[in-house]
Amino acid sequence: MIEELFFIEKQAYRKSPVHDIDARAKIILCFAAIVAMVAVPYSPVVFPVGLVFFLLFAILWALSRLSPLVYGKRVLMVVPFGFFLILVQIFVQNPYYTVYTSIADLPFGIHVYRESVEFASILFVKFLVSISFIILLSSTTRVQDLLEGAGRLGLPAEFSLVLGMMVRYIFVFGYITRKVGESLAARCFSPFDRNLPYRYRLRVLAYTIGTLFIRSYEQGERTYMAMLCRGYGRESHLYIRKKPLARRDLFFLLACMPVVVCTPVIAWLSSQGLL
Repeated sequence: MIEELFFIEKQAYRKSPVHDIDARAKIILCFAAIVAMVAVPYSPVVFPVGLVFFLLFAILWALSRLSPLVYGKRVLMVVPFGFFLILVQIFVQNPYYTVYTSIADLPFGIHVYRESVEFASILFVKFLVSISFIILLSSTTRVQDLLEGAGRLGLPAEFSLVLGMMVRYIFVFGYITRKVGESLAARCFSPFDRNLPYRYRLRVLAYTIGTLFIRSYEQGERTYMAMLCRGYGRESHLYIRKKPLARRDLFFLLACMPVVVCTPVIAWLSSQGLL
């Protein structure tokens, strides 16, 4: 997990047409895509909307010159957290339907309903599209640029400062974790080595976790003292200079935002027979 943190930030430092877009434009696009996707009613109209959104994401991902394996790896890390909730839906009679048709009868009185399978599919499309745009944003935008972009869009200065310190310390924590892991590897210790006694492995892991937290605490104290020496106080804030959007950023928004805004509206009007 720690190595994945460094890997994500490394990908954000690459050069591509999408990487060079201002963070504000990408934040607006991703936020709008997620809101539009979530706002689409729970009906089959979600499928064409999700397809168009995913095609937009695929085009932007291709322009970012990132490998599809990077996207697949990150999706596989996130999907299990929502997959269980989505899977449970096929056994539940949710309030979006009034009539249910059982397509499978399982032991213990459990039934699989056709309408619930449809609802779970809709939920999966919403989840996948939203996660895809978040992955696009985090993979093509540096963390510092995200903070500055959010600040320019109106994020309160207190939030920007706290998030900035948290992000910086996450990488410090990751570096300390890597050093501890390298020290254990240099001593030929592996928690999965079955040749070592089980209790011994647990004791070493407990000591390692304790050492990790103590080192992190000490590093936090040193960091805080250094901040105080540099004038940190109640009125401190993250300095964000003013920066107008470039033409390419405006063109990016003008090219993508109509797709995000118009696609759900057209799909809904078509489903209602108004087009």
